[in-house]
Amino acid sequence: MSLKAILFADLTRQYVIAGQLQRQATVLGVLKSSFSPRFMPVVLFRLSHWFFQRGLSPLAKIFGLTNFILFGLEIAARCEIGPGLYFPHTQGTVIGANKIGENATIYHNVTFGAREIDLDYSASSRPNVGDNVIVGAGAKILGPVMVGSHARVGANAVVVEDVPAGATVVGIPARIVKQV
Repeated sequence: MSLKAILFADLTRQYVIAGQLQRQATVLGVLKSSFSPRFMPVVLFRLSHWFFQRGLSPLAKIFGLTNFILFGLEIAARCEIGPGLYFPHTQGTVIGANKIGENATIYHNVTFGAREIDLDYSASSRPNVGDNVIVGAGAKILGPVMVGSHARVGANAVVVEDVPAGATVVGIPARIVKQV
């Protein structure tokens, strides 16, 4: 998928969540949405990832650092994230996952990462997340776990074991409270 197509999918999701998809999109409306604190961090990540894929790590790091300074959002440039990414809020979020699927909603103060220090960014020590997952504020998803599609991770939950598709998990450590 091209950078343009992914950004269009991300922007479309912004409109869907805001309930504005039924309205006629105007140039001013698109510009306003593009510079919102919910969408601009996504754009900066997409650019960082795009430069990383092309072996231009210094440029990728500049966009990643800009995201961190402006929005308090640290996302590894090598993390694969599907289209439709949405951040209701960004402050304090760290994304060091291996892969996150389409239409992920990630709230503030969330951490995805390894359980131990992993300077080599080994995929085998990082979380993988399915499609249409919602991760609540303050949640931590640590280690080589799989969060299945359509799962929900409650606020402040600490996920250290796999979460089945369609499950809702809460608590420390996270436990299933609802399974669809």
